[in-house]
Amino acid sequence: MHAEERQQAILRRVREAGSMRVTDFAAELGVSVVTVRKDVEVLAERGLLARVHGGAMLPEDWAKTAPVPAAAAAGTGAAAGGGRSGGAAPGRSLVLGLIVPSSAYYYPEVIKGAREAADALGVRLTLAVSTYDVDTEKAQAARMVADGVDGLLLAPSAGDGKPGGQWYEELGVPVVLIERRPEQQASAAEHVGTDHGYGARLAVRHLLDTGRRRIALVMRGGTPTAPWIREGYHAAMDEAGPDVAGHALFLDLAEFSGGEPAYEQVVDAFVEAVRAGRVDAALVHPDHEAMVLMQRLRSASLSVPGDVALVSYDDEVASLADLPLSAVAPSKHEVGVTGVELLVRRLREPGRPRRRIAILPELRVRASSEA
Repeated sequence: MHAEERQQAILRRVREAGSMRVTDFAAELGVSVVTVRKDVEVLAERGLLARVHGGAMLPEDWAKTAPVPAAAAAGTGAAAGGGRSGGAAPGRSLVLGLIVPSSAYYYPEVIKGAREAADALGVRLTLAVSTYDVDTEKAQAARMVADGVDGLLLAPSAGDGKPGGQWYEELGVPVVLIERRPEQQASAAEHVGTDHGYGARLAVRHLLDTGRRRIALVMRGGTPTAPWIREGYHAAMDEAGPDVAGHALFLDLAEFSGGEPAYEQVVDAFVEAVRAGRVDAALVHPDHEAMVLMQRLRSASLSVPGDVALVSYDDEVASLADLPLSAVAPSKHEVGVTGVELLVRRLREPGRPRRRIAILPELRVRASSEA
């Protein structure tokens, strides 16, 4: 069993059972304890697991049981008095709530950064995972406010359609959006997130620098980040001139799953475009879709990066592909750190100007797009 397969098996076990003992899982797989321990360390470094004595846990479960810093613990008892919009009472440590849509993909590193920043600032952080359900988010946010959080870090799945504001603006505590922007232009909500448009431009410019001119965008168009990536892709293609922009191709995987006719139609269209020479490079979001495309290309006797160069977006598992994938890597850890810092400053200095912070991703060049 390859390292990637072991690590995926470890993630599945922890997600199903909530925790895992290294010795038990090593015996089950028929490998050494040292091998499984190294796999756990890799996953923990990426924020997908929390290492505990003898095993691993989900990050959100670890957060519930991890020791609270002394400064934060001293004020925990005073946190039950309901939401506040003007900061914590003198002498009481701040309590922040963090609600993210997933603890398995993209957000583990955000959670890790937020936790480290909270520890450094002496505030307490509580976590909830909404699984991309807006009703769940609303219930979690209401419960946190009722329990006495001073402010919320939130990655909302959607707004509520009300003109002039969003549901989170009615909670009665300061809110900082994480990897999201307010849907309403008039909203004064602060936010911190990745500049995904810049990330897409970075990928296209890299592919242009390697001599590619027929660059496609393949992605799930309904994701929260999709509009920004698509905007950046088209801007970079237009900036390269009509000879490049004229070959722009957007293939939308939408919500289709592998094996569904609609999904297979999009993948087949991409492979045929490569075979016909209409595409010689692609930016693909997210990582695992780039892996699927690479496998399909090989099955069609097409090579990466010979026939087509690939750059994936997110860099969650791109480096683990058989042929390591170049990837745009959002600074998720920094997003978590900055979100906590922004919210704490808002609570401690209520009158300070509001901020919206964009953090630039980086491009990690690997074998799939080398010239």
